[in-house]
Amino acid sequence: MKQIHAQMIVNSMFTSPSTVAKLIEQYISAGTPEDSLKLFARAVSRDKFTYIHTFRACARLGDLQEGTQAHAQVVKSGLASDLAIQTTAINFYSNCRDIQSARNLFDEMPDRNFVSWNAMLAGYCANGAAKETFSLLRDMLSQRIKPTERTAIALLSACSQLEDLNLGSATHAFVYKFAPVQQDCFIGTELIDMYAKCGSLENASKVFDEMSERNVLTWTVMVSGLARHGKGKEALKMMDEMQWNGILPNEVTFTCVLSACCHAGLLEEGVQIFEAIKQRFGLEPAMQHYGCIVDLLGRAGLVEEAREVVRTMPIEPDLVVWRALLSACKVHRRVEIGEEVGKRLLQLEKARKKATDGGRSCEDFVAMSNVYASAGRWEEVAMVRKVMKSMRLQNKAGRSSVQIA
Repeated sequence: MKQIHAQMIVNSMFTSPSTVAKLIEQYISAGTPEDSLKLFARAVSRDKFTYIHTFRACARLGDLQEGTQAHAQVVKSGLASDLAIQTTAINFYSNCRDIQSARNLFDEMPDRNFVSWNAMLAGYCANGAAKETFSLLRDMLSQRIKPTERTAIALLSACSQLEDLNLGSATHAFVYKFAPVQQDCFIGTELIDMYAKCGSLENASKVFDEMSERNVLTWTVMVSGLARHGKGKEALKMMDEMQWNGILPNEVTFTCVLSACCHAGLLEEGVQIFEAIKQRFGLEPAMQHYGCIVDLLGRAGLVEEAREVVRTMPIEPDLVVWRALLSACKVHRRVEIGEEVGKRLLQLEKARKKATDGGRSCEDFVAMSNVYASAGRWEEVAMVRKVMKSMRLQNKAGRSSVQIA
């Protein structure tokens, strides 16, 4: 009914760009950005806000083609030098993984403010270009642009990606000079995540304890840090403490706790958590939760039970779930189940690569070969390797790095 009413407004006031812009914004807020693009395509006249909200819709959808076409129309309309439009376009290109176009647009801007710089910094972080983030920071400071809380979050996120504790500590000291670290929930949460990923659970816990305000993300990141460091029981205790403080866990929290149970071998606790997701908290387990419980059961040697979970899932299992089950088959030498799972995996992988028009991965072939090898079935190992060779698939060499203080 609301959409029909909105359509009536558009039909009667279609020449008003401000009305179109407001309706596009409403569609985005309602969670239907695709309707925003339909509305944009029908608009006869557009103003700067029409383009800004359209870029937001394209960013939400990850629609690079539509957003690029909108950008071309911005140029034709003579609004290409508008600071707000340019900044929103940087966010759009970054969200669509076209970081080079975002940087080209940033470099072409005649004027930039702190919002523009923060948008570019965040864009680099979102695209895994952590080193470029710090390079851009130096340029930002040389232009006498003052960093803000958004700057702090981007820098700390970059440190998390690099997993460099020395750089993270130095960045913490830098951020402390201009941002309210202990009072800002988002900065504090990013600090906890950074220290946990850089290997300092002690510093992560210290930041957590000193924070004056915490939200569900803060607690979840702390639980994740404990899980990352193999502190399964402590992660469970943290989730209990979280609820005692009146904050309910969300889907990500459950994923972190289940992951902690997997790595700590807490079978009973993990099963209870998985069952509580629906029974106690009224949530439907998501794909990542099924992946964790299959992994947990598989590690405990309960391969049949893990297969039953996969068989009875209300959603179609993805590659991660199947690979968790295949890994359990390899460890516990359940070749019959592993053979069944391996064939299913290869079918899914083939379909996925065909859909994305990409090259075929060797990962599942190697896993299937290892299942046969674990049971001493060398003829099957040779057969799989022969197929890999005929398809010109090569196993990628592993890499590791060591940080020297």
